[in-house]
Amino acid sequence: MSIQGIFPIDKWNFKSASILADLPVADLDRLMAGKSEHVYKKGEILFREGGYPAGIYFIVEGKVKKYKTDKNSREQIIYVANTGELIGYHAILSEYRYPDSAATLEESTIAFIPKEDFLDCLQQSAVLNNRLLKTLSHEFSVLANSITLFAQNSVRERLALQLIVLREKYKVNFEPGMAVEINISRDDLASLAGTARENVVRVLSEFKDAGMVKTKGRKIFITDIKKLVDLANAR
Repeated sequence: MSIQGIFPIDKWNFKSASILADLPVADLDRLMAGKSEHVYKKGEILFREGGYPAGIYFIVEGKVKKYKTDKNSREQIIYVANTGELIGYHAILSEYRYPDSAATLEESTIAFIPKEDFLDCLQQSAVLNNRLLKTLSHEFSVLANSITLFAQNSVRERLALQLIVLREKYKVNFEPGMAVEINISRDDLASLAGTARENVVRVLSEFKDAGMVKTKGRKIFITDIKKLVDLANAR
């Protein structure tokens, strides 16, 4: 089932995949002139909070979590970036250090674009400038919505919403009626929902009893998206 019309996915999802979509050929060539691709294993670090940026990253295929770590080394996942998205550009635009860390959630092919090429393209391309400005503005809105979510919604509502957003990211060759498979650890899911692992296990069990999801090992299958949308209370 499509969530178009029943859930405002754009309020909860960044749009960095649109930055390079149909970018003028000359601009794209300039941006990608010095890129290098690398296959990362699950859990490999792309960059760490506080580090100095040497470039940006384009996710050719795979998924990456962006997160912050507190003084007790506990992670809070801010966002899950998907195939086609850019990450790491905030630090370069701000001329400062990385504000967060990034690591792969699964084996991923990722292209590294040197800082110099990114800045050169930014100076030459009005299209890239406009798209980055729109993307940053949208990301601010998404983060503001997330802050409100954590302050006002219950664990059940937060987990339901994160499962809805993840469902969109894990769709592959989707057909109506298909149960979407989400392959994510309970620890990462807890970090996304801002709660403890044991709470995620308990609430997922409740969702299973209600017919909203099925599980197989770490895999979660969304079986009733409408029930999740109603529960998420995020329209």
